[in-house]
Amino acid sequence: MTTIGWDIGGVNTKAARVAGTEALAARNEPFEIQRAPSTLAPRLVSIAAALGSERSDAHAITMTAELSQFFRTKREGVAYVLDAVEHAFHGARTFVYTVDGRFLDLREARATPLLAAASNWAATAALVASLVPDAILIDVGTTTTDITPISDGHAVAIGRNDPERLLSGELLYLGAVRTPVEAIVHRVPLHDGLAGVSAESFALSGDVHIWRGELAPEGYTAPTPDSRPATRDFAGERLARIVCADRELLDDSDIDRIAAFVADTMIARIAASITRVRERHPHLATAVIAGHGAFLARAAARRAGLHIASDDLISAGAPRAAGAETAYAVGRLLEHWLRGGS
Repeated sequence: MTTIGWDIGGVNTKAARVAGTEALAARNEPFEIQRAPSTLAPRLVSIAAALGSERSDAHAITMTAELSQFFRTKREGVAYVLDAVEHAFHGARTFVYTVDGRFLDLREARATPLLAAASNWAATAALVASLVPDAILIDVGTTTTDITPISDGHAVAIGRNDPERLLSGELLYLGAVRTPVEAIVHRVPLHDGLAGVSAESFALSGDVHIWRGELAPEGYTAPTPDSRPATRDFAGERLARIVCADRELLDDSDIDRIAAFVADTMIARIAASITRVRERHPHLATAVIAGHGAFLARAAARRAGLHIASDDLISAGAPRAAGAETAYAVGRLLEHWLRGGS
């Protein structure tokens, strides 16, 4: 049996074709739904074809695209995504994973849209729980960070939807690529003091990590603020602008200090949320790392005093799934469910 897992986001769509525990192929494609919403269905068809999809494949859906500003409500967004999925894969066995750990058919998912919204974290946590029964899953994506406690083989998050998870500290709107620098810090080191930062979205977190060599240019899966390439040189120019300067005014050492300060603040914020979650589950001492920003998750886990179970546990077991771990996870979960598993 072969399944295709999907994580359909507002700015990136991830998919993985799965057989057993093996990821046969995976894709992580930038796609901002609000810029071309009518092309979602053909985009899904194109991605499936690139994965080598066959008509017999079953499809497992998670989504976060419902939060796009294109939609006025999450209910509207979920319905739109499900319509696109049905149009793309008409006649295929297609199921939607929910935040309470169930698979629903498209009709059932339309009837309970808020259970289908933003369920990607739950799918990843369910797979990790089957591999490591007691751990804290730290998944740093391009846009957000999920911190999910797992105890006795079950995810025990107290938040289910996004507002609840933001309240609990289990969700941070802090990611490795798309977070504006001014949303991370209000001041940065400059010369012999600390300078306030501009609020013009001159630079993103991806620029920090490109400059520091922690993120490859191809990993910058978002439009750059100035529409110039995602190279180290241009990242440096963008970072200079956050203090209203340019590379004629700031040298490499100045940019190094700014980038290091922003990166350290990101790690500190993630570590603080890990500590907050761990206070509710003090017996959990192990971290499982996932996501585009695994390097941030790793550093934050260590700062919070966690032992890392296995570096990049999911992608280590299925290397082709790297960058599309949630899609791989939900594909595996669907195959298990279709075979009669609980």
